[in-house]
Amino acid sequence: MRCWRNAHDGYHWIFRARMRVAILVPGLAPYDAVSNDTLGMTAALRALGHEVALFAPHAQGIAEPVHPPTAVEHWLRSPDDVVIYHYCIGWDFPLALFRRTKARRVLRYHNITPPEFFVGWSDGYVAACTEGRAQIGEYAALACELYLGCSPFNLEDFTARGVDPARCRVLPPFHHVEDLLKSPTDAQRLSHTDGAPQLLMVGRIAPNKGDMDLIDALAVCRQTLDPRTRLLRVGKLDPNLERYGVAVREHVRARGVEDHVLNLDNAGTAELRAAYAAADALVMLSAHEGFCVPLIEAMALGTPVIAYGSSAVAWTLGDAGLLWDTPDPYLVASSIARLHTDLTFRAMVRELGFARYRSTFAPEVLAGGLRDAMAQLERSRV
Repeated sequence: MRCWRNAHDGYHWIFRARMRVAILVPGLAPYDAVSNDTLGMTAALRALGHEVALFAPHAQGIAEPVHPPTAVEHWLRSPDDVVIYHYCIGWDFPLALFRRTKARRVLRYHNITPPEFFVGWSDGYVAACTEGRAQIGEYAALACELYLGCSPFNLEDFTARGVDPARCRVLPPFHHVEDLLKSPTDAQRLSHTDGAPQLLMVGRIAPNKGDMDLIDALAVCRQTLDPRTRLLRVGKLDPNLERYGVAVREHVRARGVEDHVLNLDNAGTAELRAAYAAADALVMLSAHEGFCVPLIEAMALGTPVIAYGSSAVAWTLGDAGLLWDTPDPYLVASSIARLHTDLTFRAMVRELGFARYRSTFAPEVLAGGLRDAMAQLERSRV
């Protein structure tokens, strides 16, 4: 331990000893937000001098040793050790582990989409989300030593169930935005648009993502702003949501915008950066997000954001974009018109985005937040 002295409060002890930290996650894969957070957290903890091991039932494309979950209890040696579980699905194993372990427990919560979004689209998703959200109350009842939410919105799931706010802390997710900033651009598939407005949406195609509202916004932009307006849609459709994918395609046809939607479902880093550079705005009309990484990608890359202020979106975006309390397509269209034609206003929004990214979501800020969270965890032991 090291200490510093405050003239008013006397001595304050700050933990600097090496911890053994087991990180448990449902799975690890490239380009996955939870995996990026897990790996970034692992690197940051090691930079602080802690010993870290990863545990997951499956992993692919990860340059890091990953152990089976059943090995975690053998790896944990004492009540001073720490186990961090990245909670994003229903999974009985970590819940049982948290009930019996003597190690300090940190619940890293990424949020789970409410099942009602998937009713009528996928019985499997409804069941999985129902199971996942049912465990929120069980984790709340455990009074874990620390609840780490990716946003204040996430932590509300626990404080509403009686968890002491003093045990809760907001830590935005670690990410790969800096890699995106360093990437070259590949605009071969984007094609030239002669200065026509371009909307961008980044995220998987799913019922909570606001795809129907986005298509409506595109149609209104073509009617009121420029008939050449185009939507760049970066994201994949889970085959288990094919029924929803069919409905989206039918809505595209019904609004007459088939030739104005470019789907980039397998975009690499260079192509994603080109899409951000080409867009007038990232248009995020999602009805439910636990954080929303594309918002900070846009901030860092200088792409203005137009968003529906649902769930965690309002906090993540802050004052760094155009935030509306409804996904109304006419509001989106008027916002696109302003950003497309008023370059001074556009530059101001870009600067606000840069500033919020650097002050709140840059890697060094996240590393500092994790350091403070671990210090809070240690103080709770005293």
